[in-house]
Amino acid sequence: MFSDKDIQQIINHGLTVEKVNNQIKIIKSGMIYSDLVEAATIGNGILRIDAEKQQGYIDRFENNRNQLSIVKFVPASGAATRMFKFLFQFLNEFSTAQQSIEAYSKKNNAISVFIKGLEKLPFYEIAKEKMHQANSNIDALLLGEHYVLFVKTMLDANQLNYSFYPKGLLPFHKYKNDVSTAFKEHLIEATMYASSNNQANLHFTISEVHKAMFEKELKLVKEPLETETNTKFNVSFSYQNKSTDTIAITSSDKLYRTEDDKLLFRPSGHGALIENLNALDFDFIFIKNIDNIVVLEQNIEVSNYKKMLAGILLQIQTQTFKYLNKLEDDEISEDEVNNIELFVINRINVELEEAYNMYTLKEKRDYLRHKLNRPIRVCGMVKNEGEPGGGPFWVKDSNGAVSLQIVEFAQIDIENQSQKNIVDNATHFNPTDLVCAVKDYKGNKFDLTKYVDPDAAFITLKSLNGVDIKALELPGLWNGSMAYWNSIFVEIPLSTFNPVKTVNDLLKPAHQV
Repeated sequence: MFSDKDIQQIINHGLTVEKVNNQIKIIKSGMIYSDLVEAATIGNGILRIDAEKQQGYIDRFENNRNQLSIVKFVPASGAATRMFKFLFQFLNEFSTAQQSIEAYSKKNNAISVFIKGLEKLPFYEIAKEKMHQANSNIDALLLGEHYVLFVKTMLDANQLNYSFYPKGLLPFHKYKNDVSTAFKEHLIEATMYASSNNQANLHFTISEVHKAMFEKELKLVKEPLETETNTKFNVSFSYQNKSTDTIAITSSDKLYRTEDDKLLFRPSGHGALIENLNALDFDFIFIKNIDNIVVLEQNIEVSNYKKMLAGILLQIQTQTFKYLNKLEDDEISEDEVNNIELFVINRINVELEEAYNMYTLKEKRDYLRHKLNRPIRVCGMVKNEGEPGGGPFWVKDSNGAVSLQIVEFAQIDIENQSQKNIVDNATHFNPTDLVCAVKDYKGNKFDLTKYVDPDAAFITLKSLNGVDIKALELPGLWNGSMAYWNSIFVEIPLSTFNPVKTVNDLLKPAHQV
């Protein structure tokens, strides 16, 4: 199938022919959908913690955080281009000769919101000043022409070039004396919950093309923040490894070739970041997306929920380690094994296999040890109010084992009525708010790549240069890449979820001082 030139390209990409052939086989065989058993709900896979207990978990974490090594892991490689999609459309469609800006905005709600909130955008003054510097006759412009010029100043490559920026480096919040990027806000937030002994470790996964920009911003904000917060920041960056890219084939299962007759390899989605996560050696890892960050005055309350999740994780981990040590004792009683059984079922959300009751005591010990000795994650879940994204479900795997999983909509066969009914009855979704424990009871770090379900990969269909192509995305980082972790889902308020999908989201209260 591959020429010598193809094989050399594959090797240069950090892949092997065997890996690429396996990718092609998976793409050709098609999507393996998740087998949903039922939606996880309050009392059935999702914990709801009352206010008094919340404070107890917060206190538990606060009392122990200085004994833990902690890192905050932030996927931050996304370019801001999609945030400005409707503005690019505006530049293409709008012509002052054909219609007024008032008429256009009446038909386009996104533009209407943008114009009405323009002065509240964090970069308004920056763009306005830049616009005036470059245009001496600005006062002579019609209103529509003025808005066109403002948008061009924001987006054009020879102006502010915001569409090239990663989300993390866009101006996000406007304070009295400062405009803050999402990157800077994540450093500040880390001092609230993801730090110990006045030290905050943060790891950002970024695109290599943006590395110099991130380093420049870090240099600018690090020293003043260290003085202001009395916290030392250790910030590291990594990229999505090229060797995790996957090959693209045509809809007729032929190799897709570029104009210069090369194979096409594409980034394989955030599931590739399990490699980056696996390279980190810390007790606790907080995971949060780059754009889900609120202004400082609101962040104290939001951060308390992170501490609560960490307190729950600490309690679960402490009990897990205690039981794992007990299971090593040959003198352990049947009653003690029964207690561990109940913990595995009720707190770790593991359904025991049917044959379990027939096992000898030794077989039960081995089975429970196997189930307990895994990475643990505590995931915040918010009420579903129509936001896109993954949700918490009980899922049956190919061996018939049922477990709690975060499932993306693309993993569900919505044409199957019974599966659609389960989705329709779902009450919560995943805002990507996790705290993870990745070391075993003997202090050794787990190899996270061993807990991935390769069958949870996505097959995506795209059009490229007029050709329909099929590509493979690896199991999502908090979906199939964490399929064999022990999972605890906890309800947190919707106020903790404030993503910035479009530039207009920056006008919402969570992003306004």
